[in-house]
Amino acid sequence: MAEIIGTYECKVDVKGRLMFPSQLRAQIPSASVEGFVIKRSIFMKCLELYPKEEWQIESKRINTLNRFKKKNVDFIRKFMAGVKTAELDKTGRILIPKDLIKYGAIKSEIVLASVVNKIEIWDRAEYEKAVDYDPDEFASLAEEVMGDNETE
Repeated sequence: MAEIIGTYECKVDVKGRLMFPSQLRAQIPSASVEGFVIKRSIFMKCLELYPKEEWQIESKRINTLNRFKKKNVDFIRKFMAGVKTAELDKTGRILIPKDLIKYGAIKSEIVLASVVNKIEIWDRAEYEKAVDYDPDEFASLAEEVMGDNETE
């Protein structure tokens, strides 16, 4: 499993291309050859960029769902909506498809934020709103989510 680290501010040109940061390229060497999968996020108005090897893991999980259950089929359809492959071009750029730019409300300034094994692509203003938090509320959330986990 990939462990991607970092948050990077970038610009998207009028054609939807972004220069993929070299620091991220160094962390995901397979992406230069295999590329990525880009899709809509489930919970937030942003995009998710998966290295191909991580997408294969995610895809296997989705493929285990029973397709004779309507809710599973509905979920798969929505989960897969807008999914596209993306590759680094010779200059290290990635093209974000127009339908996904529209979905993510992406303008020219964006943030690439690592989320363990994938990268979220945000419009910069929306990212700032999403990460703005009250420290006490976050402390409560951290305790609720991680407090019962035992450390090794």
